[in-house]
Amino acid sequence: MTAHASLPNLRTAQQKRGTERGTALGPSERKGGTRVAKAFLLTALFVKQVREPGVYRDGQGLVLRVFESGAKRWVLRVTARGRRRDVGLGSASEVSLAEARERAAERRKDVREGRDPVAAQRAARTSIPTFRDAAEQEHQRRCKGWRDGKHRDQWINTLRQHAFRKIGDRLVSDVTMADVLDVLTPIWLAKAETARRVRQRLRVVLERARVAGHRDGINPVDAIGAALQKQPRRSRHHAAVPYADMPALMRRLHASNGDGLVRLALEFTILTAMRTGEVLGARWEEIDLPTATWTIPAERMKVEVEHRVPLSDRCVEMLRLARALAPKSELVFPSRKRRGEPLSDMAMLMHLRRLGRSETVHGFRSSFRDWAAEETNFQPQVCEAALAHQVENRVEGAYRRGDLFAKRRELMKAWERFITGGPNRLDQRRTSQITGLHGAPA
Repeated sequence: MTAHASLPNLRTAQQKRGTERGTALGPSERKGGTRVAKAFLLTALFVKQVREPGVYRDGQGLVLRVFESGAKRWVLRVTARGRRRDVGLGSASEVSLAEARERAAERRKDVREGRDPVAAQRAARTSIPTFRDAAEQEHQRRCKGWRDGKHRDQWINTLRQHAFRKIGDRLVSDVTMADVLDVLTPIWLAKAETARRVRQRLRVVLERARVAGHRDGINPVDAIGAALQKQPRRSRHHAAVPYADMPALMRRLHASNGDGLVRLALEFTILTAMRTGEVLGARWEEIDLPTATWTIPAERMKVEVEHRVPLSDRCVEMLRLARALAPKSELVFPSRKRRGEPLSDMAMLMHLRRLGRSETVHGFRSSFRDWAAEETNFQPQVCEAALAHQVENRVEGAYRRGDLFAKRRELMKAWERFITGGPNRLDQRRTSQITGLHGAPA
């Protein structure tokens, strides 16, 4: 058998011997006519698949340590000021091979410039906040844009109750996928809705830490989906008015008496198909009347992503009426009782009850979605975008960068035409009735 023919067997034997020594060996190279085994650079696939405990060298001092527990960590071995130093570069589950090489290059540069990489790393870590501090800071930052005291308190209290006792004292840079699972697993099935909120808020805090330079690599919250059990379907649904009843309900709403702002808020909620909290928390700084656009900031959205809402002609007119009713308020739909606070959600619900309906205000979103599916040819993704629903398919979400705004504007115009059954302007009689009304405070 020729030397060339025996090469694959030689490589296999070299790799086996190298692994036993804790060194990954790979292809041979020719030097002076002789094939000499050389340590090969690790690959992302090798890093992912290797299970055998040991030390695997990538070159220039960078090694991958695999422990009996299955944990894998990157370490850089350097000599600084005459001393051998082992510099930790992070967990292989969160720091990719490419990122580990970049970090190793930065630490080697520290050595060349006379700095002790371990001391530099320790100094840097002293500025990294704990998860508790990072969460409290993020909460304070977001509080500036929140007017709903209940949501403001709930946001941080869920983390204080479920996350702080487990990872509160851990540096935000050190929070791993295992830590996130440790927080979520006990409540994932038992308290499904709370668990989803905690997961979302964990992601926000860790993403903010990454942007601030306190973390590298992927957000561990984004990587745990496969490890979580599928939650049971929500059994409780918001009762919804059948969409066929919507035109009649709108006529009754127009003919009703009561607080003008409450009626405007209820109709605005129906026409925009937005959540009650998003409507009641609307501020004039979010409204652009010339372009008929309402931009809801991320901190006020359930999915914590900024959302643009196309406003129909009727919505624009209702906003002008609301401005006339409360010209000095920063809120579009302010409470008459509590200065600086929005209308209560109960005010709209009680008005709906006076119209003889037992359903919920939130259920109007379902009415809209059912109508769009049954009575229009708009694509499902346009309808879901109108409801500000998060794309479940991550691949689809990655490729669909736009928000389908132009198509959503046409959809909302069609919805308005359906439920009003006529032209898009309030008649003069109704305009006078609303602007001249001084009903019971909400």
